Amino acid sequence: MLIEHRGQRPVVPASAYVAPTAVLCGAVTLGEHARVLHGAVLTAEDGEVRTGDNVVVMENALVRGRRRHPVLIGNAVLIGPHAHVNGARIEDEVFVATGAVAGAGSELRINSVLHVNSILPPGSVVPIGWIAAGAPEAKLFAPGQHDELWEVQRELDFPGTAYGVPRGTSMRDIMARQADHFAAHLDDRVLDDDPDPNSSTD
Repeated sequence: MLIEHRGQRPVVPASAYVAPTAVLCGAVTLGEHARVLHGAVLTAEDGEVRTGDNVVVMENALVRGRRRHPVLIGNAVLIGPHAHVNGARIEDEVFVATGAVAGAGSELRINSVLHVNSILPPGSVVPIGWIAAGAPEAKLFAPGQHDELWEVQRELDFPGTAYGVPRGTSMRDIMARQADHFAAHLDDRVLDDDPDPNSSTD
């Protein structure tokens, strides 16, 4: 849904895709081949939002421009599902991950993360802002334990799992592939609530 706000209208190039349930409000400008998926909101209520090329904003993300802090997103950027970007500048080739992922039978507190391909044992508690990573049993890492986390994390193959590419592939290449992948939505069409006139109700 594209919404005019205070005389400002979103600008969406023909190569971009905006899902029918996404919202672009006001001075929002998308770059070439941008993809804004279902439930995402890009709102420029008092400050602009501008993306570069091959940017993907995943489901239910919120991107909000502020008067003194517009949102400027570079090229080849992925904004993860449920991420919240508020008055921020994001450079090229950045991955903005989801804030938290819930594991069955476990408690993941605010801004905690269960890393891809990790197994969190039943009944585990991941404290606020901590990261659980590893298999067959995840270990807990406090903020600032980057070196220790990396020893476990690099074996979990996030790029191969998430994008199907080897580690070291540039973010530009990854996001070009992602933009191509989500281009499948360009042919989507919204279906009416009315039943298919050619179908039988008997």
